[in-house]
Amino acid sequence: MDASTAPHRIPPEMPQYGEANHIFELMQNMLEQLLIHQPEDPIPFMIQHLRRDNDNVPRIVILGPPASGKTTIAMWLCKHLNSNLLTLESLVLNEFSYTAADARRLYLQRKVVPSALLVQLIQERLAKEDCVKRGWILDGIPETREQALRIQTLGIAPRHVIMLSAPDTVLIERNLGKRIDPQTGEIYHTTFDWPPESETQNRLMVPEGISELETAQKLLEYHRNIVRIIPSYPKILKVISADQPCVDVFYQALTYVQSNHRTNAPFTPRVLLLGPVGSGKSLQAALLAQKYRLVNVPDSLLVKVLSQRLDQQDCIQRGWVLHGFPRDLDQAHLLNSLGYNPNRVFFLNVPFESIMERLTLRRTDPVTGERYHLMYKPPPTMEIQARLLQNPKDSEERVKLKMDLFYRNAADLEQLYESAITLNGDQDPYTVFEYIESGIINPLPKKIP
Repeated sequence: MDASTAPHRIPPEMPQYGEANHIFELMQNMLEQLLIHQPEDPIPFMIQHLRRDNDNVPRIVILGPPASGKTTIAMWLCKHLNSNLLTLESLVLNEFSYTAADARRLYLQRKVVPSALLVQLIQERLAKEDCVKRGWILDGIPETREQALRIQTLGIAPRHVIMLSAPDTVLIERNLGKRIDPQTGEIYHTTFDWPPESETQNRLMVPEGISELETAQKLLEYHRNIVRIIPSYPKILKVISADQPCVDVFYQALTYVQSNHRTNAPFTPRVLLLGPVGSGKSLQAALLAQKYRLVNVPDSLLVKVLSQRLDQQDCIQRGWVLHGFPRDLDQAHLLNSLGYNPNRVFFLNVPFESIMERLTLRRTDPVTGERYHLMYKPPPTMEIQARLLQNPKDSEERVKLKMDLFYRNAADLEQLYESAITLNGDQDPYTVFEYIESGIINPLPKKIP
């Protein structure tokens, strides 16, 4: 664009299209792949990358000390996400790889695989079609900083890294009871996770290297290496305590790997705040407008005037926050048909009793115009209290009527706005604001099946 013609009038449809189709992220991913692989002819490479359509497949690394449960979590994630589990053993036992045959001989002799050879195995495996299409989960790899750097040098970049953590005393106790099913590879424990079937119990085996001394030595080596691996993943690593039920660890890991990281994509907030009368929508809208310079659009505007307001340049450039509108499904469809699609929707939930307490106890001093609340901000004298008046709209009957009207339409609105975030509005307003702020500046979480 010619800078001399600034300010540029950007049609509102352009940023909406870019956000809806993740154009910025798409171009960023293509540029990364071009710089990593440096193909002689970039055009066919980019076409092939777009056809592959695998930017969002799982690319996960799970790290953790011995007996932290990382293999169990990796296996559960693999099943849930329909992805491919890569372990040292599975890489070495690959019957269709000449590199794996060399690695097998070294592994049988020394119980270790040289870093260069291991990374070569990983590169070969990740190039297979199933890993390209369905992604991958690396279990316990990398083990050293050298491996981490070699993997990065090849352009192999995980999207999520999980590090399990637990006290050494817990890990040693846990390791002593570990048992393995040789048929399925499932891991069990004599105390915490014993299989109910007698057939499975009878075939369980005690793995090698789980004595207290051997576990302590492995933990010492792990701690020495992990502090040098962590800096390789500064923005994508999440630490999860493994000293809790395995199911809880799994769901925390699943929630994390299904989340999206913040990007540098330009983002113009278009925010809807929905909730019953008295839920605090107006206050939250004012706080958002104050901090992020969003245009605070009141719900009192008629649709025609509202359309004209949202088309103004400040709304297009800075974004907007709309509260109390739409009130029903017809208004929501009308808003969408006019091209004003919100990219963040929040429902503020407040119990009936709290709303009645907030609204029906409000009073106004007709002499000074000062506003009071009989519970939260009582008048300073009996004289002032005697002359206070209640606004007719704050009467119990009017408040009940408005709440009934909102909840009658709320289910339809929740169904329309599937990605809406529901918040507890019955807490400190600034706590509510922090949750809303987090929901705006961070990518929307994926829905867990």
